[in-house]
Amino acid sequence: MASTGMQIFGFVLALLGIMGAMVATLLPNWKVSADVGSNIITAISQMQGLWMDCTWYSTGMFSCTLKYSVLSLPAYLQTARTTMVLCCVMAAMGLCLASLGLKCTRWGGGRRSKRHAAIASGGCFVAAGFLCLVPASWFTNEVITNFLDSSVPESNKFEPGGAVYVAFVSAGFLFVGGVHLLYLLQQQQELQHQYCSLSPLDNKTGYSLQDYV
Repeated sequence: MASTGMQIFGFVLALLGIMGAMVATLLPNWKVSADVGSNIITAISQMQGLWMDCTWYSTGMFSCTLKYSVLSLPAYLQTARTTMVLCCVMAAMGLCLASLGLKCTRWGGGRRSKRHAAIASGGCFVAAGFLCLVPASWFTNEVITNFLDSSVPESNKFEPGGAVYVAFVSAGFLFVGGVHLLYLLQQQQELQHQYCSLSPLDNKTGYSLQDYV
């Protein structure tokens, strides 16, 4: 049988994954400027995220500008927005279903209902991990391709920021948490099938005089 502790471990991994995915979605440093200017009137650091662009100036000022126009954004940025939001929604649904499917909770119905809820939660976590991995990979590829392009000026080159790494780690947590829950349920079903397939003689735990008469 799948132990309660192992289920809680998978739930905690998925919880860390959704927290990281939400933080990565909101962070403005999906890519950061690779060139630092020396002029006092120019920006010394630029960050671009999914929802806003931020700039640090050498004078110590910091300003951010929201990206209001969606249609003016490149395809990879629009995709990253959509998939990260879907990832957070899918992971939140997985957490709700996992709270019903955990053996340590009192709600969620009987064993069959809890098992179905746990299976659905594992599937949601795996799907959320995939939705988090796709934008992080595509975004990283676009940044690296633009950085290696010799026709792009040095001042317009960027490198992957901390939010991208947070997204990769979050995707890993969601994948591992979802697969962990599904694997535990598969083991539980196999053990139940083996137990039910035993003959009545194999299920006896003691001796009977009728077996020797």
